[in-house]
Parts: sequence; structure tokens; C-alpha cells
Amino acid sequence: MKPATKRDDSRTASRRRPGRRRWNSPLVVVCGGLLSLFVMMIGCLVAADVSYLLSKGTGWIHDLDSRVIDQVKFALRMSLATSLTTLVLIMLTAVPIGYALARFRFPGRSLVNTVVDAPIVLPPVVVGISLLAFFGYGAGKPLRMALDSLELSIGSAFGIVMSQYLVAVSYCIRSAKTAFQGVDPSLEQVARVMGCSEWRTFWRVSLPLAHHGIVAGGVMAWARAIGVFGPLMVVVGTGPRVLVMPTTMWLELSTGHMEVAVAIALIMLGLAGVALTVVHWLSPEGAAV
Repeated sequence: MKPATKRDDSRTASRRRPGRRRWNSPLVVVCGGLLSLFVMMIGCLVAADVSYLLSKGTGWIHDLDSRVIDQVKFALRMSLATSLTTLVLIMLTAVPIGYALARFRFPGRSLVNTVVDAPIVLPPVVVGISLLAFFGYGAGKPLRMALDSLELSIGSAFGIVMSQYLVAVSYCIRSAKTAFQGVDPSLEQVARVMGCSEWRTFWRVSLPLAHHGIVAGGVMAWARAIGVFGPLMVVVGTGPRVLVMPTTMWLELSTGHMEVAVAIALIMLGLAGVALTVVHWLSPEGAAV
């Protein structure tokens, strides 16, 4: 029998290695071309906003009424305050809900999943209309009166937080569910066998192993919440004390202040870019780069 040579070993290894990507193949050309086209399209939109402001120079800033500048500053503060409050509420509720969907088996589970995902696919303005219907009639009317007695009117910052929460919470629930599903159940079982309670197992095993996905879902939900527009126009309107960045952008655009609207749009693009960078950095692919 002829002994194996180094040349034979190298041929065998090359056959075992996955084939190299052929960059001139039709599939790569089509997929890569569409990806490049999409990236260019988004880049052109952002560049158009920047070039529009640059073409106007800085004179328009000095021409603005001080009231408009104060209004934009107030909207920025209100957006950050309400969206961060919404984020706290989302994290407090989405994590246990996501864990329940990932670990518990109960009748009607498919229906519950459908209800949880509904805000993702529904037009956001539907949330606003539903809130008005709920607080205007039936069981929601006494609740509205009770909230009014506590100075928590739905036409105030409370209504902003409620609208943001209902639109954005499903994103974090879905991410938390996926994160908990990625945790090996045998690790939780070992912790319980060693004497840990369900609560202790959740805090010491499940939550630490799933925290990357949970944090990514929270960041995504925050980015979605700060950009909510439709429900706010229905529920709270555009009063001077309830303005946030999306409603201020629309208000300035409707009054002819295109430069202010574009500037707010760039601020929101920057915030969204930071949020998405954090999400991708927390993902397994991003962590490996």
C-alpha cells in the first residue's frame, strides 16, 4: 500500500474545506448589487438633508424667532424624557413577558403571540384611535376620570408615554423572547437541581445569559418610541406643552420652516444611528467583528 504523501493530504484538506465565494457568480452580483443600491439610496436621502442645510448657510438660524428655538429645545427635552421613561416601563414589562413566552406552555399561546406582535404590524395611528375609544367610552372612561384627578391627563406627557409604550413594547418583547429561547434550558435545570428557586434561577442564570438580546431589544424599542408620531397627533395633539421632536418637525414643516424640520430630522437620524450601532454591536455577529 502506497503511503500518503503531503500532497495527498493537502488535496484531501482542500476538498474538505468549504468552497470559496465566487465573487463573479450571478447570485453574488445580483445580491451585492441590490445591497449596494439600497445603501446608496439611504445615503442619498441623508446627504440630501445635509446638503439642503449647507446650501442655506447659517443665516436662517439667526432669522428664526426665539420662540421657535425655545420650542425645538423643549421638544428635544420632552422627547428624551418621555422616551427614557417609556424605556424603563418597557424593560420592566417586556423581560418577564418575553420569558413567559419563551418558557411557558399554555392554552392559547399562539393567540397570545399574535396579540403581542400586533403593534408591530398595525399602523401606529390605530393605537391612537384605540386609546381615544378606550378612554372615551366604557371601562376606560372612569379610569380617565381617575387619572384626571391625579393630573395625569391623556393629553399630557402621560399620553405621550402611553402611546410610545404601546407602539414600541412589542419590539423588546420579541427580542427578549428570542434571547431567552437561546439559553440552554438544561442550565436552568441544573440550577434548580442544585437548590435554586425559580426566581433565583431566573436572576442568576437566564437573565445574565440573555442580557445581550434584551439590551438590544430595549435600544430598538427606545429608537422606535422616540420616533412615534401618528398616535401622538391623535391623542395629545400639538399643544405647546406636549411637543416632541416628530410633532415639532411636522409643525415646523406645515408653517414653512423647512430648515428647522430638516435639522430636527437630522437629529433624529443621528439618534437612530447611534441606537442601531449599539444593537448591531450587541449582536453575536457584531461582537465577533
